[in-house]
This record gives sequence, C-alpha cells and structure tokens, in this order.
Amino acid sequence: MQQKNYIEFKEERDLGAILSDTFSFFRQNFKPLFKIIFKIAGPAFLLLVAALTYYSYMVSGGNSPATLMQSRTAEFSIAFLVFALALLIFYSSLYATVLNYIKSYIINNGMVVEEEIKQGHRNYFAKFFLFFIVSAILVIAGLFLLVLPGIYLMVPLSIGTAVMIFNEESLTETISSCLHYIKDNWWYTFFTLIVFGILIYIIGYIFQLPAVIYTVMGIFTKSGEVSAATAEADWVFVILNVFGSIVNYLLATVSVICISFIYFSLNEKKNFTGTYENIDNLGN
Repeated sequence: MQQKNYIEFKEERDLGAILSDTFSFFRQNFKPLFKIIFKIAGPAFLLLVAALTYYSYMVSGGNSPATLMQSRTAEFSIAFLVFALALLIFYSSLYATVLNYIKSYIINNGMVVEEEIKQGHRNYFAKFFLFFIVSAILVIAGLFLLVLPGIYLMVPLSIGTAVMIFNEESLTETISSCLHYIKDNWWYTFFTLIVFGILIYIIGYIFQLPAVIYTVMGIFTKSGEVSAATAEADWVFVILNVFGSIVNYLLATVSVICISFIYFSLNEKKNFTGTYENIDNLGN
C-alpha cells in the first residue's frame, strides 16, 4: 500500500516535471532524509568540515594567493589535498545514503527502512569512491584531448551513481549503461542538468554572500601589504567561508534526488519499466 503523497519515480518526465518533483520530494522528506544523512554520513561530514576549516585557514593567511603560493606552497598543497580527499569521501557517503534512501522509498511504497539504507551504504560507499575517481580521470582526459569529449562524457557519467544502485551493476557495466541511456537523450539530460544547476547555484550563492561581501569590504579597507611572514588567518573569513561552503555541499542532496528522477525518466524512455509494472499491477 502506497503512503499518502507518494511520489512515483518510475515514469517519464519533462524538464519541468523533474524540477518540480525533485523539490517536492525534498520538501516532503526533508526531516527523515537529513536525519539519516547525519546518522550515516555524519563522520564524513565532520571530516569535511575539519578539512575545509584547515584549507580556509591556510588560504586566508595574508589574503594573497600569490604570496601564499610563493611562501607556503607545500602547506597549501597538503591542505588542498586533504580537503579534496575529504570532499570525495563525503560525496561518496552522501550519494550512497541518499540513493539508498530513495531505493528503500520505492521498494516500500513511500516508507524507508533504515537498516536497508545502512546496508546499501556499506555496499556502495567504496564503489562510489572508485566511480568518482574513474569519472574524473575520463572527463579530464577528454578535456585534454579535444575538450568536447570531456564535456560529452560529463552528461552520461552524471547519472552513473543512480545507474549503479538501481540497476545493481558493476563499474564497467555502469559506464556502458550510462552511454546507452544518454544515446538520443544527451541534449535532454544536458539542459535538465544545466537548468537545475543554475537554480542550485543561485540558492547556494545566497549563503556564500556573507563571505563574498566580507572579502570585498576587506579589499577596500585593508591598509598596506601584509607579508607572508606576519600574515595571520582571518577567522571571520574562515567561519563565513566554511558556513557557506558546507551549506552548498549539503545542497548536493537535492542534486542526487534530481539525478534519480533523470535516471528513471531515461530508463522509462528506453525500457518502459514503470509502464510494465503498472500493467502487471492492474490485476492485483
């Protein structure tokens, strides 16, 4: 029996429907979803906060990237690598949590089973970690070759995590399926991702404004040059930057939901899975 306000994932949608249902699902599941996220992906989130604080602390010293790179190259490089690794771990954990939440939601007709999500996270965290690395390598290689191959690959790989979980496929099978789904649907997927990305950017930028305004004010009020030797971290900037960035990273939750709707829409176009299930259920 389906729960009240249940949102059907397995159907074909246009751009407007995907955006509308993405935010509807997020609004309806906000509390239980974030409760699960902080319970399962909480350690990765705290690691990201610590790494981002360290990175912001390093960048804020002297407020001059050129000076920083000349005098503290090694420290800056370590801070950046730690932050990049923490971000990769967090996204792997977040995507595994949210996608398994959606999978449990679909299987149980609007209800979610926490143990299913935890087990799914254990099964897919490492797989997503590897998938993100391989995807980055493929896209970067494509950009270095002729630029366009890299841009082309970004679109099919964007739905890779959803394909991996909902199709229960391996890494190589996932990449092959991504290319299959996107065939004849590249522009549809591309425009959906672009429009959604602009919306999320606008929402996220609101939370980044305090750090931006503070930085701009500092440029006009700062008197004299601060040498690298005497440069000190600006903790106001660190706090504002960490807050704005963390909100943006958590907004990735909405992006995962959108990716799921895109995947199911493409799957319906290719395989009519939801249509066949509805036909089978007519007699029940």
